Amino acid sequence: MGTYILKVSTPSFFMHKHLFFFLILLKCASVFAQHEVTAQVTLHTAEKEMRVSQNLTFKNTSKDSLEVIYLNDWINAFSHKQTPLAYRFREDYQRNFHYAKASERGKTQIISIRNVDSNLNWFRPENQPDLLVIQLEKKLPPQKHISVNLEYNLKIPHSKFTRYGYKDSDFILRYWLLTPAVYAKSWKVYSHKNVDDFYMAPIDLIVDFIVPENYYIFSNFKKVHVNHIAQTKNIRLSGKNLRQLDFHLTTNPDYEQFNTDLMQVFSNIEDDEVPQPFRNIIVHRILHYLNKNLGHLHQEKLLVTKTDYADNPVYGLNQLPKFIRPFPDGFQYDIKMFKTITNKLLKGQLNLEPRKENWIKEALLVHLMMNYVATYYEDTKLLGAFSELIGIRWFHASELDFNKRYALLYQNMARINLDQAITTTQDSLLKFNKNIATPYKAGLGLNYLKDYLANDEAFKKSISAFYQNKQKDTLALAKLKSAFKTYTNKPIDWFFNEYIQTNLPIDFKIKKVTTKNDSLQVIVTSKNHKNLPVAVYGLNGKNIVSKHWLRIKNGEGKIHISKDAIDRIALNHEQIIPEYNQRNNYKSLKGVFNKPPQVRLLMDIEDPYYKQLFLIPEFDYNLYDGFIIGPKLHNRAVLPQNFNFNISPKIGLNSNALIGSIGVSSNTFFQNQELHAIRLGISGTRMSYAPDAFYYRVVPYFSLNFRNPYLRSNQRQSLSIRSVNVRKDQSLFATNQNPDYSVMNLQYNYSDRNFADYFTANFDYQVAKKFSKISVTTKWRKLFLNNRQLELRVFAGAFLFNDTRNEDYFSFALDRPSDYMFDYNYYGRSETSGLFSQQFIAAEGGFKSKIQPGFANQWISTVNGSFSIWNWIHAYADAGILKNKNKDAKFLYDSGIRLSLVQDYFEVFFPLQSSLGWEPSQYNYDQKIRFIVALDLKTLVSLFKRRWY
Repeated sequence: MGTYILKVSTPSFFMHKHLFFFLILLKCASVFAQHEVTAQVTLHTAEKEMRVSQNLTFKNTSKDSLEVIYLNDWINAFSHKQTPLAYRFREDYQRNFHYAKASERGKTQIISIRNVDSNLNWFRPENQPDLLVIQLEKKLPPQKHISVNLEYNLKIPHSKFTRYGYKDSDFILRYWLLTPAVYAKSWKVYSHKNVDDFYMAPIDLIVDFIVPENYYIFSNFKKVHVNHIAQTKNIRLSGKNLRQLDFHLTTNPDYEQFNTDLMQVFSNIEDDEVPQPFRNIIVHRILHYLNKNLGHLHQEKLLVTKTDYADNPVYGLNQLPKFIRPFPDGFQYDIKMFKTITNKLLKGQLNLEPRKENWIKEALLVHLMMNYVATYYEDTKLLGAFSELIGIRWFHASELDFNKRYALLYQNMARINLDQAITTTQDSLLKFNKNIATPYKAGLGLNYLKDYLANDEAFKKSISAFYQNKQKDTLALAKLKSAFKTYTNKPIDWFFNEYIQTNLPIDFKIKKVTTKNDSLQVIVTSKNHKNLPVAVYGLNGKNIVSKHWLRIKNGEGKIHISKDAIDRIALNHEQIIPEYNQRNNYKSLKGVFNKPPQVRLLMDIEDPYYKQLFLIPEFDYNLYDGFIIGPKLHNRAVLPQNFNFNISPKIGLNSNALIGSIGVSSNTFFQNQELHAIRLGISGTRMSYAPDAFYYRVVPYFSLNFRNPYLRSNQRQSLSIRSVNVRKDQSLFATNQNPDYSVMNLQYNYSDRNFADYFTANFDYQVAKKFSKISVTTKWRKLFLNNRQLELRVFAGAFLFNDTRNEDYFSFALDRPSDYMFDYNYYGRSETSGLFSQQFIAAEGGFKSKIQPGFANQWISTVNGSFSIWNWIHAYADAGILKNKNKDAKFLYDSGIRLSLVQDYFEVFFPLQSSLGWEPSQYNYDQKIRFIVALDLKTLVSLFKRRWY
């Protein structure tokens, strides 16, 4: 091996001076078990670059002759704004890469690719600039090898994009070296999409880092030697059978070293509240726990970093400020270290195709975490010490164990029909599913399987056998299934064929309970899954009297249990199964109520044992009622459900009036098809619309909602019909009054909202006693590669008939719709002057300047446009033609500056030139400034959700 290192470190010298040794080495290479890489890497800190001289000895371990070799070159994924990685950033509304400086992006500059005798041709596949294909001069037969020398420069990207790259003077490296892709009947190659699924063939690596004298290197590798040469250090590192190439080059050696009898661990994960001896005990305990449950860990040295943890954190804990510590001493540090250490070990050992099989690693990780917490922190609650606080301890959430978090976060997606099958590829998962819901569902599935098998030792042996399996010619899923079948005779096909393969919600229901002598016959149905088993419990109060696993066949199962001391039958009482709906899991054998009723103050986590109602305070504000306060009685717990009702009586502190709302709604979801949901319901509202004047609004509605089955697509469609019925008090303060009216409204909406490409369209038809009108709205927005943004909005509307005479209440508005259907969130809807009158709603004509005529009672057509000048400063212009009865059509325009602080949420418009003239020189210019401010919680939450859902 020493001769081999000499060959790579000085390739040209070796080829010309030591051909004899090269031939010997070539002969010996036939016994290599896998690919070997040696490299010399020179770090240039000022330029954020690395010069690499690399030799790859590639062995064809397949049964096919190869004409090309694929290499992973993920640094080049940062080279421009049209790579798959760049498109992924756009999908996730991650702005920083698009707006980054060229010096902050990374790239690979290939200098040469050679074999012993000549240059080799190479190319990058179309639309995959982060892959490199080397064309061989002749086919490489099975079990033969070839040596390739590569010279290239790496421009390291900034770490703000993916957490890997340079940050200040540090270099946090993961996907940096050119590495061979996996060949298994075909090339398994993937572009970088920031989903942590780098897939490389295992390699043996020897690397020489030449770095400035003040730099330190931390890695999983063995340090061979360090040479000091003229203010630089040459550090040689080596490793075998590597699937990860993590390095941290830093001037700040803040890593802590843990020496255990199993391995060395280096970590910069900090917790000043946990003393060093205690930290050492924790790491020691983690490794021994994993060794006991997985078997030999196959690692001598492990690097565990803050970046590793940030990539896969303990969600919930990672949002807590450092000064808030509701959990037992050391718990937060322990669970962080456990998850990060376990994740690194699983990634290094398991032979997975990560884009397709990463769920297996995540399932093992979550399962091991849950069991670790159950073993060492059995009494730790979901809310930690907060569970003991007066007020909080009255909530059902305070009673839940820490491990209940996994089911709750998974159910968050299942309840809104955004669950995806566990086996969905990594790059097709929604962000919330990839990071949270899918790993949690997979881990819960293993616990489900464990409880069903009722043999802890057999389950542990199965997991250990899979972890230790080194086979490379079978899929990981097949190996996992084989490991379980080796240690159990129970049928487990339901887990592999049904549980992991579908996103259909799990919903068991007690169909019938019949008394037969001293036993009970229980018939159970499964709504969506035909063969999943379910645990049937006999309860006395909340105490478990009996528990039996029932195998469901073709959607139904039957079981007989003893009725002694049982007053209630339950399914999945311990909530082992991540079930979609547990409200139909209980059947009372005595009493009037199937489930006892319960009223909870404030919103709480659902307790399926009870029939629950929730009473919470609500707050709101408008100009006329002032601050609004009152209770809301409803049936929705923290997790959404299909049927909802609410009653919300409130008092306006300014109007001293009883106001509020009432509503009933029902959702029906459809999985894996374009029709996503059907919604129907009715709502009623009483609020002030002017001083001492109220409106009463009753709206029954029905909608069909469509979503692209590929859930990462932002395409949405809806078709809805509603009847808006309004009664209004007369007011001296409001213009354009029409006391009582009903409007039938039919709408079609299409949207495809993306960071760089945005398009929406709306068709609207309204008919009432005195009018009928139709309108079309489209909005298009494009962010160009030069960071300029162009936005165009077109609105056209016409009355089919209009008998409202001289009233403009139902007319098309040029700049401020009258909102007679009360759809818009006006803070002062009847104001004609002052701050609240300057609120801008992007609807109908969409003008920012207040120009007369402000309404059209016959037809209107407008175009609104804006173009970015610099960053969030835009120039805008509006132009339109409107027509009123018995008057000529009129052309109007305006223009100005738009400050788009948060687009569509927080914006300010400064009018300049318009049909009124040069507006800054006119009287009360400050009252001509318009603004968009989104203050309601639902709108603000949507700003966050668009990245995750």
